Amino acid sequence: MPEIFGKYFSRTELLRRVGRLEQVAGVRLATLGDGTERGVRVLEFRTGSGFVFEVLVDRAFDIGRCSQSGQALDWQSGTGFAGPWYGEPEDLGFLRTWGGGLLTTAGLDHSFFPARDKATQYHYPPKPTEQYGLHGRVSNRPARLTGYGERWEGGECILWANGEVLQATALGERLLLKRHIEARVGQSCLSIHDEVHNISFSRTPHMLLYHINFGFPLVDDDAEILLPARPEEAAGLGGLLRVDPPTAAHGGMAFDYDPLCEDSGIAPVGIINRRLQLGVYEHFRPEQLPHGLLWRMLAEGNYVVALEPSTNRSAGRMDARERDELIELEPGEVRSYDLELGILQGSEALDRFAERVNHLTGMVRS
Repeated sequence: MPEIFGKYFSRTELLRRVGRLEQVAGVRLATLGDGTERGVRVLEFRTGSGFVFEVLVDRAFDIGRCSQSGQALDWQSGTGFAGPWYGEPEDLGFLRTWGGGLLTTAGLDHSFFPARDKATQYHYPPKPTEQYGLHGRVSNRPARLTGYGERWEGGECILWANGEVLQATALGERLLLKRHIEARVGQSCLSIHDEVHNISFSRTPHMLLYHINFGFPLVDDDAEILLPARPEEAAGLGGLLRVDPPTAAHGGMAFDYDPLCEDSGIAPVGIINRRLQLGVYEHFRPEQLPHGLLWRMLAEGNYVVALEPSTNRSAGRMDARERDELIELEPGEVRSYDLELGILQGSEALDRFAERVNHLTGMVRS
């Protein structure tokens, strides 16, 4: 039974009060109409709790803008959410169209910095190697929208959307990302279930990174970063788990950690801002995404903290190959990934989440 405006409603009692569910919550398809964003389809989710987010259909079904009660949670770059038709995938060209948003998917066969690697998946003698650009190609691929809407399960109303993102080339890889996104009416969280399918007939490398980006006003002076890291890793980060004001000429810093998980198999990660009495959390499964990355880019005009679960370490592709950690999907093989992102509101919720993370790390942060 959803809670809306401080009261619980059955399906019948809610629908007695509105002409259609869209009056208080729903999923709406729209198309952006200007500049480099022109033509980009978005699905706007409103859960009725003040939680609003947009799915960028034409950018890998990623999450763009996200807010709680009018307060922005995501970070956005100066490029806007440019259409994939403006993409520059080689080298660092990713940065030309990376609008940020709450979630950017990196993959499906490469993530992290550019690299050149063997191209045995091609079986094409004129192409012995492949050049991979920053964070791969998938975020610049439009999705096929296969469905969206709402469904009732007993007294609960669930908003949902499905999309398929194909990364393919003639004579080479054919990887298909099937993404399912859900949010419950009356709640302030969303869940993502991803499946990566190798639909080719050749073994194909696979890397995946969830670049989850938080910005102002959540990210501001003295906001706290909560990582389920081993005590020695967390101690090594020291003051870097508190957010500093923007500074000039900040080049950004990235830190790897080995995520610890609860008995349920979930690793809880988050950022809390006690001045706003607001926070965000991530839940992911280290059995699926064994590596965690903290990225702090606290520059003037580029002020962002990203908490990024990943299949691989930030050292990237060639390091993964040397460690024998580079995933090779067999023909027909499928890998599944699950992620939950949500809101923490009020001092009690912030304290409870901090205690969860501190229990895992064995540390108590002041």
